[in-house]
Amino acid sequence: MFDVPLNQSLSPLQMTYSESDPGKNQTISGRLILVGFSYLNKLQILLFLLLLVTYLLTLVGNILVIILVKINPSLHTPMYFFLVNLSFLEICFTSSVVPQLLVHLLVEEKTISIAGCAAQMLVFSIMGLTECCLLAAMAYDRYVAICHPLHYTTIMSSKACAQLTGSSWIIGISLEVAQTTWIFSLPLCGSHRIHHFFCDIAPVVKMVCTDTLKIDILGFFITVIFIMGPFLIIILSYVYIISTILKLPSAEGRRKTFSTCSSHLMVVNLFYGTSLITYLWPNSSPTLENDQIVSLLNTIVSPMLNPMIYTLRNKEVKGVLSKILEKRRQRAG
Repeated sequence: MFDVPLNQSLSPLQMTYSESDPGKNQTISGRLILVGFSYLNKLQILLFLLLLVTYLLTLVGNILVIILVKINPSLHTPMYFFLVNLSFLEICFTSSVVPQLLVHLLVEEKTISIAGCAAQMLVFSIMGLTECCLLAAMAYDRYVAICHPLHYTTIMSSKACAQLTGSSWIIGISLEVAQTTWIFSLPLCGSHRIHHFFCDIAPVVKMVCTDTLKIDILGFFITVIFIMGPFLIIILSYVYIISTILKLPSAEGRRKTFSTCSSHLMVVNLFYGTSLITYLWPNSSPTLENDQIVSLLNTIVSPMLNPMIYTLRNKEVKGVLSKILEKRRQRAG
């Protein structure tokens, strides 16, 4: 999802082919091999069960958030509008990787076509980049709600929310379609083996036969402007938010006000924390296995935890869920 800046040293996870493989100058055609967790041998079955449960929880949790917001008028606010988009995004994000990973954990031949690899990279990278922008839009929403409460309904109108969300999707789709199309228009050569469990950008770029300087420049541009840029917006938003909260006269008022943005802050920390370690921290892990574990946190665990964070820490969502469950009990009784 993130792109590696120019001249940054890559982790072992991003070294996509073995230097000792023969024929590394031969052009690749046909299918690629995703090595993934082959080193686990029989333990792959245990990992399959664990990831299957995690994936099902991710789907159920995010779908539940979408349904709760859609059927309850009290939740038709800008914050929950963004949350619905985030939940839909998380479903697509994890579904671009996990189903194929589950299959590969059960079979010996862990192959993927070049077209399938391109499609997986495209969907995954679009969702990752869009999430960066969407989290920044959610931070701006919290900034307006806390720092300019009297003008909140005017500033965060339905039109403004649609524009912020639409812009996030347009940025993610347009940039990643261009980047993915460019990468796969170039010849790939060397080993067919990718030492990862999905087609991420950096491993595939390492397989390109020609000079990748221009692709590296594009990746650096996307990283600085559209990944770290939203992160800077989030940081600035919370500087103003915390400054405003500290000026409130009562401790209870400060606590209640901060609780309205605590869930978003936890999601941001989870998303950017795992992503920065995975993609931007040089030599983040000393071994290939550790790199893959960190990548799993980013692609699978984070999307599962997000709906839990928003439902378990949000009184409005918990209240709506309690009312629905209570009505069902009464009908059943």
